[in-house]
Amino acid sequence: MSQQDWKADIGAFQEMTRKFYAKEISVKDYKGFSGYFGSYAQRGGEASMLRLRLAGGRMTKDKLAFLTSSIRTHQISKVHFTTCQTVQLHNLKEEAVCALVPAALDHGIIVLGGGGDFPRNVMVSPLSGVEQGEYFDVLPCAQKAADYLLSLLGKIKMPRKLKVSFSNSPANATHATFRDLGFVARPDGKFDVYAAGGLGNNPRMGLKVAESVDPEKILYYVQAMVDTFIAHGNYENRAKARTRYMQESLGEDGFRRAFGEKLEVLLAAGGLDTAPEPQEISKTGSGTLEHSRVIAQKQPGLYAVVWHPIGGSPAPEQLLALEETIRNMDQAEVRLSPDETAYIINLTAAEAEQVLSATEGGARTLFESSVACIGASICQVGARDSQGLMEKLVEMAREKGFADGVLPRIHISGCPSSCGTHQIGTLGFHGGVKSMDGKPQPAFTLHVGGADGQGREQFGDVAGVILERDIPGFLADLGEMVQSAGTTYDLWIQDHRKDLLALANNKYLV
Repeated sequence: MSQQDWKADIGAFQEMTRKFYAKEISVKDYKGFSGYFGSYAQRGGEASMLRLRLAGGRMTKDKLAFLTSSIRTHQISKVHFTTCQTVQLHNLKEEAVCALVPAALDHGIIVLGGGGDFPRNVMVSPLSGVEQGEYFDVLPCAQKAADYLLSLLGKIKMPRKLKVSFSNSPANATHATFRDLGFVARPDGKFDVYAAGGLGNNPRMGLKVAESVDPEKILYYVQAMVDTFIAHGNYENRAKARTRYMQESLGEDGFRRAFGEKLEVLLAAGGLDTAPEPQEISKTGSGTLEHSRVIAQKQPGLYAVVWHPIGGSPAPEQLLALEETIRNMDQAEVRLSPDETAYIINLTAAEAEQVLSATEGGARTLFESSVACIGASICQVGARDSQGLMEKLVEMAREKGFADGVLPRIHISGCPSSCGTHQIGTLGFHGGVKSMDGKPQPAFTLHVGGADGQGREQFGDVAGVILERDIPGFLADLGEMVQSAGTTYDLWIQDHRKDLLALANNKYLV
C-alpha cells in the first residue's frame, strides 16, 4: 500500500472513532476496527491509546520532534516505551487520536498494523551499527523487512499477529531465537533463522529453519513465514492462532517441511532479493567519558547514553528536555530497547554530558531498570496494575538502601500475555486473581529462572502465586538475604535457588 492508500483508510478510522466516542458502537466493535490503526480504547472506554511503530526502535530527531510537538499540542500526559520497541501514547481524547494518526505518517511513523492481526513492529538489537563486539549491523536488513511487511498490509489476512526480529549478537536482546521469525547474526556476516516461537500462553522456543542465510535473501524467509502461517495457522480458534501453535499442529519436523516447501517455491520464482544499505556514521568525536550510564561506541570518540525511565514510562517533560538537548547534535538519535530502555547514540563526550543531565531521574540501579507493561489501570485486558506495583517496589528498594545488583532486574506483566516479558526474567511476575476465603484477591504468579541470551534461553519455572500486597515484602527479604551474603543476586542465585524457593514457599506463596 502507498501512503496515499493509507491516508484514505485514515478517514474511515476517524469516522469510526467519532462513532465510538459518541457511544454509537461498543468497545468490542471499535477494538476490532481500530487495532489496524495501532489504537485501542483504554479501560473504561473514555480515552484511547495510540502505538507508534518504529522499525528497530529507531527514533530519529525528526520523529522525536514529532513526539514532543504532539505532547505539547495535545497535552499528552502518559507515554510508554514498549517491549516491542514502540512508543505508546495514552489518555488521548477523540480529537487527539484522530489528528495524530495522519500527522505521524507525515513524519514517517506508520501506525497501521500496530495492533490487530497484522505484521507488527520489526525489532532490532538497539545498538546495532554502533555496538562494540557485534557480529555485524543488522539494522539495514531489518528496515528492508519492515518496509516489505508494511507493503503487505491490506493484501493478506493472517490468523493473528506476526512478530519479526533481528539480533546482532548472542545477547539476543530482541529474543530472535523465540519470536515468530528471528534472524540471528553470525560471525561470518550471515544469518541463522528461527521460526514459530513466542511468549504468552503456551510459550515456545523457536525452531531453527535455516543456517548461513545471505542478508540479500532475507525477504524470501519473511514471505515464506507469512505463507506458512496463512496456509497452516489456526483461523478457527483465536486462542491458538499464533505461529507457535503450528509446532503442535504440524509437529516440529512437519513445520520445518512446510516452511521449507514455501521457501523453495519462492526461491525458484525469485524477485525478492534485496540490498540492505549500510548505515553511514561519519561523525567523529574527541575526549573521553566514563559514567555508569555511558557506553563507548565502536566509532572512536562517540558514546551512547543509557536512559531507563521507571517502568518504561518517561515523564513527558523529560522527553521535551531530551529533544531540545539533542536537536542540534549531528547524527544523534534515540534507540529503544525491548527492555524499555532508551539509548541516545552518536554523541561526543561533551554531548553525552549534556544528555546525561537531560535524562536524570530514571533508574539508578539494575533493579530500578525492571520491565513493566502498561498494566490494568489503562489496558482493557490487564488484570493487575504493573506500573503501580513497579512504583511501590522502587520505593521499597530505595528505603532499604540496597546496593546495585542486590536485587535483579525483574519483569512484570499485568496478565499472562507477557507484554512485560515475564517468562524470560530471572524473576518474573504475571498478574491475576487468587481466591482467599471466598474473596478474590489481587495476585501475581511468580516465575523463576528465565533467561534470553542465545544458547542459554529458557523460560522461567512457575513457583506459585503471591498476593500483590506481599511482593514488596518478598523482594525486601530476598534483598536482605543477598546483601548479607555480600554479593549480587546474579551470583547468589547460582548456589541458592533452593533458598529463594524456600523463602517464597515458607512465607509468601498462597
